[in-house]
Amino acid sequence: MIVDVHSHLFDCPDHVGDPFAAEAARAHGGEVDLTVRWSQYAATAPADTRTIVVGGKARRSGLWVDDAAVAAYVAAHPDRLTGYLALDPTQPGWRDELEHGHRDLGLRGIKLMPMYAGFDPADPAYDDLYGYAERHGLPLLVHTGTTFVSTAPLRYALPVHLDEVAIRHPELRMVLAHLGHPYEGECIAVIRKHRHVYADVSALHYRPFQLWHSLRLVQDYGVWSKLLFGSDYPFTTVDASVEGLRKVGRVPGIPGLDPLDVDQIEQLIHRPSLDLLGLS
Repeated sequence: MIVDVHSHLFDCPDHVGDPFAAEAARAHGGEVDLTVRWSQYAATAPADTRTIVVGGKARRSGLWVDDAAVAAYVAAHPDRLTGYLALDPTQPGWRDELEHGHRDLGLRGIKLMPMYAGFDPADPAYDDLYGYAERHGLPLLVHTGTTFVSTAPLRYALPVHLDEVAIRHPELRMVLAHLGHPYEGECIAVIRKHRHVYADVSALHYRPFQLWHSLRLVQDYGVWSKLLFGSDYPFTTVDASVEGLRKVGRVPGIPGLDPLDVDQIEQLIHRPSLDLLGLS
C-alpha cells in the first residue's frame, strides 16, 4: 500500500485567488490546473493508495479552502481519504476554526503554511495551537522550502524554525513538506534529532538532480526512515512521483561513492505513514 501524505483539495476559483493563482506557473513547467477532481487523482494512483488531503489557509497569498469542503470530500471517499483542517493564525477566529475542524468536522490533522500566511512558526505566541495538536494527537503538515508566490517571505519557510517547536512540544508529530527544498540539509538536520518529526518528498521528482542530491544527503545522514511519501497533487501525481523516485534510484553513483539504496527507496514509497502519524 502507498500512503500519500500530501495532496490538496482546491476548487478554482472559489478557493484560490491571486497572487497564488496568478503565479502558480512558476511552480514547474508552466501553467498548472489547480482544480482537484477525484476521478483524475484516482486514475493516476494505485487502487490501494491511502491519501491525506489538505486544503490551505493563507489570506496573504490568496488561498482559502474552507475546512467543511475538505470534510465533504473525505466523506465521499472515506475508505481512501483522511482529511486535515487548515489554519492561518494571523487571522481572527483561528482558534474557533481549530476546534470546529477537529471536534465537529472530524478532521484529523492540521496544515500550516507559515510562509504563505506570513508568520514565524517558531514564535511562542502559537504554542496554544501546538499544544492543542499535541494533546489531541493531530499531526501537522507544515510547508517548508521555497515557493512561487512573490508575497510569501522565505524566512518563514526555513525548516530550522520547526526545531524550536519540536523542542517545546516533543510529542507533536510534524511532517516538513518537500524536504524543505532547497534547504534540504537544514531539513535533514531537524528531522534527524526529533523522534516525531518527518519530511515528505512531495513535488521533488521533476527536479531530478536536486532529488538525487537530496536523497544522497539523506543516505549519508542515515535518515531514510524519517522520509514519507507524498505527491503534492495537483502539481503532480502519485504515479509520476513513484516513477521519479525509482528513476533517480537507477542513477549510477558518483565514482568513488555508492549509488542510492534502491531498497530504501522502495521502503520510502511503501512507508506505513498513517501508523507513524498515529492515524491508523
